Amino acid sequence: MPSFNKILIANRGEIACRVMRTAQALGYRTVAVYSEADADARHVRLADEAVCIGPAPVGQSYLSIQAIIDAAQKTGADAIHPGYGFLSENADFARACEAAGIIFIGPTVDAIHLMGSKRLSKLAMLEAGVPCIPGYEGAEQDDTTLGREAARIGYPLMIKASAGGGGRGMRLVNDADELTAQLRTARSEAQNAFGSAELILEKAVIQPRHVEVQVFGDQHGNLVYLGERDCSVQRRHQKVIEEAPCPVMTPELRQTMGEAAVKAARTVNYVGAGTVEFLLDASGAFYFLEMNTRLQVEHPVTELITGQDLVAWQIRVAEGQPLPLKQDEIRLDGHAMEVRLYAEDPAAGFLPQTGDVLRWEPAELEGIRIDHGLVEGQAVTPFYDPMLAKVIAWGATREEARRKLARAVEDCVLLGVKGNQRFLANLLRHPHFAAGEATTAFIGETFGADPSLTPQAASPAELAMAATLLYQASAASSAHQGGLAGWRSAGSAPWRLTLRQGEQKHSVELTVQDAGQQPRLQARVADTEIAIRLQAADGRWAVLELDGIRRRVAYHQQATQLWLFGQNGNLELQDVTHEPAGGQAGATSGTVKAPMDGAIVDVLVSEGDRVGKGQLLVVLEAMKMEHPLKAGVDGVIRRVQVSRGDQVKSRQPLVEVEEAL
Repeated sequence: MPSFNKILIANRGEIACRVMRTAQALGYRTVAVYSEADADARHVRLADEAVCIGPAPVGQSYLSIQAIIDAAQKTGADAIHPGYGFLSENADFARACEAAGIIFIGPTVDAIHLMGSKRLSKLAMLEAGVPCIPGYEGAEQDDTTLGREAARIGYPLMIKASAGGGGRGMRLVNDADELTAQLRTARSEAQNAFGSAELILEKAVIQPRHVEVQVFGDQHGNLVYLGERDCSVQRRHQKVIEEAPCPVMTPELRQTMGEAAVKAARTVNYVGAGTVEFLLDASGAFYFLEMNTRLQVEHPVTELITGQDLVAWQIRVAEGQPLPLKQDEIRLDGHAMEVRLYAEDPAAGFLPQTGDVLRWEPAELEGIRIDHGLVEGQAVTPFYDPMLAKVIAWGATREEARRKLARAVEDCVLLGVKGNQRFLANLLRHPHFAAGEATTAFIGETFGADPSLTPQAASPAELAMAATLLYQASAASSAHQGGLAGWRSAGSAPWRLTLRQGEQKHSVELTVQDAGQQPRLQARVADTEIAIRLQAADGRWAVLELDGIRRRVAYHQQATQLWLFGQNGNLELQDVTHEPAGGQAGATSGTVKAPMDGAIVDVLVSEGDRVGKGQLLVVLEAMKMEHPLKAGVDGVIRRVQVSRGDQVKSRQPLVEVEEAL
């Protein structure tokens, strides 16, 4: 049997840390690889050894097969675990490992090649008798052929990147007028994300559940399924909440679907961890979507209900050992749910966020598992997927797991970059989801009016707390300098602060009633009066009493800037009380700025062009997704400040439109 002692993890972030945890617990040495942007990342710190494999762009680092093979040979790593994403489903990478005499902890080259293509895998499933969605899987990829096939299939239909997943290169098309534009975008995203522009078309199944089955095979021909996961709550075809078991699953349907998944895996003599994904309609009929030939992002929910470590299974299988359990020995216990914590702003169209992680304290609760790759002080860059962590809960019942997970999401402190915590918590607490009724249409059709999806002003209580903490810092500084520098004594006129939240300014009147060790103050925000006592503040946590109710809040302060962990997650406020008038004057409404750091992949206008409000001007690529930037006004292009291929910074002016009068 093959054996190995040192495992290189060809990945980054939370999955690299998660694989290392099991590998090291089993006695293996581990090697991390990292780009120049990840030099101080958590996975680098956790590994026994680490090798820099290139600059930040993935094509020059995490997608460089030769750089990773060289790192393995340099460190003496005799096995490679690919994690998920990047090269995990790349047949050329698995082949390169084999040629270098390095064990690839994953399926065979042939299985990766076949199942890595939605087109080829669907053809194989049709031949094997696995139920599939009607569509087009042909080799002809020109617009004329795809247009003709789309008309045959009928609308609405889905365009999908044959080589991809995670929502990239995927588009819903409602009628023929949309097809050409959506094909262009899907091809571009597919090429950038997966190196292949090949597409397939499928009839859109309306309001289905997305249910996937975890399968595992060994080198002795054994294959099992370890229950299913419901991944129906999705946004833009990307999973948001995953749970196991599926809320509507019956023992009979689980067996039928599980056996179909095993049949799919057996067609390619599958070895290792894999997931067969299905769409399940309201009648109980299910259809093959694709097979992922790797460990899934959501594998922890399966681990929690089966009590098994799937990474340990992967390592065991790669060494030639048989599966540790037979099908009739696999038991499901309780319920598990997972959500993905992203650096994104749901109130701004889920715009990915970049910046420094100033505070990170994951929740510590019974039954909660948090897989992450974060350390305080690290930068969230535009080069990689914005997922920061996974929060997973186990409960004896679905309701217990849901309730625990909602609290854990709310208790994870993330300051410095905006996260999607409020969005996740509101989803988990929504009555439709709590009842187990969510389908893939849930967010789009039921959740659109949720407050987490629109900008929320800081509450009077949050503004009062922020003003108090700014007072405390200023008073401490003044005391150190031998005075209170303008702070008035008790009973004097209130001190007026102006706090800026984004583009919005708030006024707070703060009256100091007792400037002792635990200052007592009276805050006025608009028409709201709040009595506050600051009981403790150490630069990380503050304990404040508001109108007789004690609260403990996380915060971070740098000069006049304060980050407060509020009811909507990361709340960033700046004291602009003494800012000169006009200091924040911005560009005209016709100036289109970069919403985040990224790369310009297309410029569709030239100086002198007439454009209409809503017209596409520039396409920005960041965090593996394309972001269309459109004109905010009718007018004429007066200045184009970028070209295709340029790297740009957040808020950098790109195109100036002179508004038509």
